[in-house]
Amino acid sequence: MSTYHSLGKIPKKRHIQFSNNQGGLYSEELFGTMGFSGKYSNVYHIHPPTQVKHAGEPIDISPEIAIEKNLKNMSFKGFDIEPQDDYLASRKPLMVNNDLHVIIAAPRKTMDYFYKNVEADEMLFVHKGSGTLKTMFGSLQFEYGDYVVIPKGMIYQLHFDTEDNRLLIVESFSSVETPKRYRNEYGQLLEHSPFCERDIKRPTALETYDEVGDFDVRIKKHGAIYPYVYANHPFDVVGWDGFHYPYAFSIHDFEPITGRIHMPPPIHQTFEAHNFVICSFVPRMYDYHPEAIPAPYNHSNIDSDEVLYYVDGDFMSRNGITKGQLTLHPGGLVHGPHPGAVERSIGKKETQELAVMIDPFNPFKITKEAMGIEVPDYYKSWLAEHVSI
Repeated sequence: MSTYHSLGKIPKKRHIQFSNNQGGLYSEELFGTMGFSGKYSNVYHIHPPTQVKHAGEPIDISPEIAIEKNLKNMSFKGFDIEPQDDYLASRKPLMVNNDLHVIIAAPRKTMDYFYKNVEADEMLFVHKGSGTLKTMFGSLQFEYGDYVVIPKGMIYQLHFDTEDNRLLIVESFSSVETPKRYRNEYGQLLEHSPFCERDIKRPTALETYDEVGDFDVRIKKHGAIYPYVYANHPFDVVGWDGFHYPYAFSIHDFEPITGRIHMPPPIHQTFEAHNFVICSFVPRMYDYHPEAIPAPYNHSNIDSDEVLYYVDGDFMSRNGITKGQLTLHPGGLVHGPHPGAVERSIGKKETQELAVMIDPFNPFKITKEAMGIEVPDYYKSWLAEHVSI
């Protein structure tokens, strides 16, 4: 989120002496992207952030692919994934390509280690649970319906309030941004954007940890986890400022765009990255033409796969859908409402559905984890006799 923010104490100018109370200097870090030409923040540590006591051997966590090339409508029961205590162990990739990974997770326990993904931005959608994201930039509270965006290379911990947590996670190998068409030339969200800067939750309550010892930091790169031991607490920051930091946005704050006749999916767009978009389907008034059909028309995904993650409410275009279920409609196939959905929608004034859509512009590969929770014969669910799945 390209908006200036600052917490704690910082010097008057960048890259000048910044003295601590002991007569020494704080250690400055430039945390940025794209070399020195992307978004960045300047961060001031008590200790140099370069002190490493141990670097272990990598542990391969590459997704196991079951289907390399798919041309079949598929569906998966996300809540069938069993919860696990450990956050990283709970993350199950379902669909992957070179641009992004779609992951679901059901972690039970607060992390007792630190995690750093240096190859991908992470967007965590909170389906169940609440807690606090802790980083060197401060604390960020999250709850049901929040998108939590964590830039690549950022060390973090998740502290959960309960053991009942469900997350949809998108790993993006490019920066996750707000849609360009909703920003002016200065980067400000426009008046007709479905959300604005007031809706963005930024880090607060900067906590400075002046601690030395052995700090377990697990770093993800090249499809592997590299175990590191740092010599000081990663959150030993006394202040920072800049444009590059984690933030959250609630799907409940997305203001839907409606029309006289059925509007296409781009009106729901919330985020974009290289070769994919993320959209939010939220409660809204239906179309108001006197002969409107609120159900979506049949459409062909020629250039992109389409993934829908069902969160809550009654998704009127689908039969038998449950919370946490995902559907995959691959590029090249036509799809549309299930039998009876068009007729059911006529005369309806509003919907209470809540869902997240992910459209990749390159095809997904399907993992073995996904096949373990597949809904059998979903592709037949448009036949007249298949009124439910």
